[in-house]
Amino acid sequence: MHIVVCVKQVPDWDIPPSSFKIDESLKQVVPPPGVVDVPSQFDMIGVEAAMLLKDEAPDTKVTIMSMGPEAVQDTIKKSLAMGGDEGLLLNDTLFEDLDWYQLALVLSTAIKKLESVDLVICGRQAVDWDMGVAGSGIAELLGWPALTIGKSIKVNDGTLVLERVLMDGFETVEAQLPAVATISNELGEPRYPKLQQIMQVKKKQVTVWSAADLGLDDSQLGADARKMTLERLYVPVTAVECEFMEGDTPEEKAQNLAKKLAEAKLI
Repeated sequence: MHIVVCVKQVPDWDIPPSSFKIDESLKQVVPPPGVVDVPSQFDMIGVEAAMLLKDEAPDTKVTIMSMGPEAVQDTIKKSLAMGGDEGLLLNDTLFEDLDWYQLALVLSTAIKKLESVDLVICGRQAVDWDMGVAGSGIAELLGWPALTIGKSIKVNDGTLVLERVLMDGFETVEAQLPAVATISNELGEPRYPKLQQIMQVKKKQVTVWSAADLGLDDSQLGADARKMTLERLYVPVTAVECEFMEGDTPEEKAQNLAKKLAEAKLI
């Protein structure tokens, strides 16, 4: 079995959100100086899910795939140290400022190019934008079933079995491979690599593909090809006013409240 795990590198998610600024003119989030980039929390749990499957079937091949600048190799290598077999970095200036559809297009095109992929695993969502649509987008473009927000994952005779997290419980679903799965934090903490595994990372290959390698160009990845338009990015302002109703009795206070609500045309 060949598993591809999609991982993303993001600004340190332990930094308080209040430390980040918004440049409304550029529609960009500005992290505080000195913040390092780290692997997205849910994606590393996705790597753990792949490792659990590899523990059950040692001949499983796990490819770690990420998109971004050369620095993203840090996240790929941390994932390889957990037991991944090879890395794939998608690096190109055309891969910058993509919307969710273009992101899924690049990742799904790379998966097609890899060939013989049985399972794609993603985190349930990235911890920077929290959109949670990459996995489903990849599945749609590949024409594969998508099983999402899993707390446990198994493969039995070519069938993917996922226990999903619901608002009020859990459900077990299954689909024939090839398929896409997104993994939630309920699966458990990702494993810590052993020293020997960390040392072996130097011997593992990280391939770099550009947009040209994938047969993609500006007509598909440029601003005009975006499916989503970001109208505004800003920090919401919440203004709360509290007014106490005057009155000598509860009934009088209730009457004054009703009068206020009627004047405000709320009732």
